[in-house]
Amino acid sequence: MTSIDSGEVLTEAGLAVGVSTAGAQLIRDGTNVMYRLPGAVVARIGPAGSHGLAERQITASRWLADAGIPVVQVLDGVEQPTLVGDRPVTWWVTLPEHRHAEPAELGAMLRRLHELAVPESALFPEVDPLDGLYEAIRDGSPLLAQDDRRWLQDLVDSLRADYGDVAQDLPRHVIHGDAWQGNVVVVDPDRPVLLDLDHFGIGPWEWDLISLAVDYTDFARITPTDYRAFVEAYGGYDMTAWPGYRTLATIREVRWATFALSKATTDDEVAKQARHRVACLRGVIDRPWTWTAL
Repeated sequence: MTSIDSGEVLTEAGLAVGVSTAGAQLIRDGTNVMYRLPGAVVARIGPAGSHGLAERQITASRWLADAGIPVVQVLDGVEQPTLVGDRPVTWWVTLPEHRHAEPAELGAMLRRLHELAVPESALFPEVDPLDGLYEAIRDGSPLLAQDDRRWLQDLVDSLRADYGDVAQDLPRHVIHGDAWQGNVVVVDPDRPVLLDLDHFGIGPWEWDLISLAVDYTDFARITPTDYRAFVEAYGGYDMTAWPGYRTLATIREVRWATFALSKATTDDEVAKQARHRVACLRGVIDRPWTWTAL
């Protein structure tokens, strides 16, 4: 069953729960494969063995909605997730027309999220910013020179130790885990909605603030005015002034680099981009960096 393609998974899952998949339109073919279906439904097919993660996404969506956070909605009345072989399929309500959040809108949403009380039970996992990095470097090793691969592995070792030092005493909060402008969208009229709950869990709020800060300091994707608006909307906390900033910034950038490695096995242009990102991390290319979106 693990060898069947996503289209077959979708068809079988739809038949199992009575959701029409006729005329399905592919939205995204990445780690998760997403389809737009008739009746304002989106199907999200996870990778093999990710049933537990899919269950947490469903739990997180319902928990956030109960807590008053606007979030992408689970489709009710069907089995969630629907398991086809070892691949989970989750079903979601299609969002109305929307746009990515502005920096200030992202800051305001994260402030609301981080103010929530942490659940007393072990409902959500502790977020580990370095989770999966060793595996990603190993799997992408055919694309890298041996020296680059060894350097990345040593860097992750160093970051693991540094993160333990800077994060061990930080308060834990409910966090999104992959907070950037594309994971908060704004539905007319000006209603922000939280998306993509793959990394949702408990951890320091600094991990949610790092992506936009890095866009500002290392990539010049964010203007000083927009970054100040983000900081003010969040409540005045400027990540770039925090002593552990560079540790978390480097972890985030390594994650973006290894994501490129994971997408590069069959695409020469993506492989070139992955090597470019590693070169940037190694200091071969000066900041601000330009990385092509994948």
